[in-house]
Amino acid sequence: MTVYDQMLAAYPQQTAQQQHNARIEVAQQIVLAGLARSDFFSKAAFYGGTCLRIFHNLQRFSEDMDFSLMQTDETFAWETYFPYIEREFEALGRTVTITKKDRRTFGKVESAFLKDNTEVVNLQFQTEKSLKIKIEVDTYPPLGFATEQRLLFQPYPFYTRCIVPSDLFAGKMHALLFRQWKSRVKGRDWYDFEWYIRNNVPLHFEHLQERVRQCNNIELTKDQFVEMLRNKIANTDINDVRADVEPFLIGNLNNPDIWSNDYFLQIAEMIRFV
Repeated sequence: MTVYDQMLAAYPQQTAQQQHNARIEVAQQIVLAGLARSDFFSKAAFYGGTCLRIFHNLQRFSEDMDFSLMQTDETFAWETYFPYIEREFEALGRTVTITKKDRRTFGKVESAFLKDNTEVVNLQFQTEKSLKIKIEVDTYPPLGFATEQRLLFQPYPFYTRCIVPSDLFAGKMHALLFRQWKSRVKGRDWYDFEWYIRNNVPLHFEHLQERVRQCNNIELTKDQFVEMLRNKIANTDINDVRADVEPFLIGNLNNPDIWSNDYFLQIAEMIRFV
């Protein structure tokens, strides 16, 4: 059995969806392994839902990979790291194509929360066209976050620099409050909100403030944040939230049937600030 097969074997694959998810998650780990062989994690950190899924056992599937530079760098070029990623896949007997996206081609939904200084690439298997991973790096990041080194053993032992959970929580609450998807609701934001509370993760409010300053050009106090969150919860159709997230849920640890506006209002009262 090859290393690639061993990595796939760690996931359930009884259904076509499970097989698809397993291949995506294995590919995500190979991307991280390739980046770890470069100097990427000396200047950037992993964050977002896929970071939570891989390193914190988030029980929902996440397709995209999000990174943030540690400092603003207008000269950053994704193309520098393509060969490292491609060689990592080649070593495991896989061939991938990596293409850098032109910002002019971003769809309205895709670009709804994408800053102008975000570099985006797509990774796709040459033999499996249905498998595609969007990879983003913020080259002008809101600062004031902390990082930690997290270990993976496959396809070889390596460390990934990740933003710490309290700052990830701050980023998620910024997305939940300010993401503009017109009439659509991103239920995964709400699921992650519940996950942070359920796992007793405090919210780093200063980092949330920095994100709001940079992206929305406003100042936000804790009282204003709490009021905005309560209004957001009260005016959101939780049935839409549930419908969006259910296809991404994994295992038996989730119970979205209990969700309601009151449920999330009670969760909001449990936020701890640091």
